Amino acid sequence: MSAKLAFSAGDLARMRFAVSPMWEVGPSFRLLCSGAAHAIHRPWIEQVRPRVAAAGLDRGRLAELIPPSGYVPDFLNPAPTGPTSTLAAELAEIVATPVASVRRDLDRLRHERGGLGPRTEALYADPRARLARVAEEIETYWELALAPYWARIRAVLDADVFHRARQVAERGAGRLLNELHPSVSWDDDTLRLGRRERALSRRTAGAGLLLIPSVFTGPDPFTRVTPPEPPQLAYPARGIGGLWTPRPVTGTEALAAVLGRSRTLLLSELDTPASTTELARRTGLSAAAVSQQLTALRDAGLVTAHRAGRVVLYARTTIAESFLTATSR
Repeated sequence: MSAKLAFSAGDLARMRFAVSPMWEVGPSFRLLCSGAAHAIHRPWIEQVRPRVAAAGLDRGRLAELIPPSGYVPDFLNPAPTGPTSTLAAELAEIVATPVASVRRDLDRLRHERGGLGPRTEALYADPRARLARVAEEIETYWELALAPYWARIRAVLDADVFHRARQVAERGAGRLLNELHPSVSWDDDTLRLGRRERALSRRTAGAGLLLIPSVFTGPDPFTRVTPPEPPQLAYPARGIGGLWTPRPVTGTEALAAVLGRSRTLLLSELDTPASTTELARRTGLSAAAVSQQLTALRDAGLVTAHRAGRVVLYARTTIAESFLTATSR
């Protein structure tokens, strides 16, 4: 089955791109809890799945709201208002979702799943009080599973948007939509979504189109239609294949002359997020020295710290990634 969405000149004028943290939260959580292996995301899964299980998130509110397959409540994916959004902004939108909208989405989830879990039933009974708890659980999941890797994920998403924007400028919106995904096609002012099971029309969708690249959507795009907001089409971003490939760092002498050898060594080792203990083991530095140097790097905006249970994981920022890329050329 496929769906068709007609476009007017006004709809094309309103078509835009956005990066959305929540479009990484839902699909990544589903992948983790499915128990399935994944050729591309295996390194991430092996690191993150034990943390999520230890925190009990695979048995919590998100596990009831994000089933292994099928519909996910629309209120979990508010439309970004600009080209980039933050998790805090999207969580604020989720907490502010009207009661009627929450219950409408949960009614659909109940129908498609044959019932709701106990926590979701409590959410249905009192959305105003329970949405904040959902947001807290999402925030916990983000810190454990996505925040330490966000600089790397964000680089892929930004590169995709840059490529698509240049494609529009050079070849037009029609060419962009035809090359977005094999199941998506554009012809005669109509967008066809080959994998969408529900009908789609401008009567039931808002104006324009919001295109959202994602690294975790899987092989097929996802759609969200909640008028009067523009319909959202989350599609697999380009460059996912190399997302978790280790990146050897070479030629860091110039960077070491500025930062010092110990700090440069630690940045080089943070190709994947790691704790102070792990970094000390890898580098031969004492744990105290590693902690001191990481504090300096964090103050300089080159690393971020993320609590994962009793452990703090450190990760490189986009600024650090840029420095290392530049010196490795």
